[in-house]
Amino acid sequence: MIAVFYTLHAAINIYWYIVIGAAIFSWLYAFNVVNSRNQLVDSIGNMLYRLTEPALRPIRRILPDLGGIDISPIILLLALTFISVFLDTTVQPIFGIGSM
Repeated sequence: MIAVFYTLHAAINIYWYIVIGAAIFSWLYAFNVVNSRNQLVDSIGNMLYRLTEPALRPIRRILPDLGGIDISPIILLLALTFISVFLDTTVQPIFGIGSM
C-alpha cells in the first residue's frame, strides 16, 4: 500500500509541473517569445496541450468568463494540492502508513 501512495504523490507532483509548464508555455506563445513555426516548439506545445486540456476543459466550463484571463490552471493546481493533502492526512492514517 505504501507503493500506491508514493506513486500517487509522484504522479501528482509530475502533473503539477506539467500544468505550470503549460501555463508558462501558453504565455510565451501568446506574446510571441517562442517561434511558433518551429517544429520542436509546436510539438512541445501540442504535448502540453494534450496533457492538460482534459483536466482544464471541465474547469473552464464551470468558471464564468473573465475576459482574457484564464484561471483554470490555478484551480487545477489547488485541486491537486487538495488531493495530495487529503491523501496525507485522511487516507494514509486509515491504512497506518507513516508520513511521506
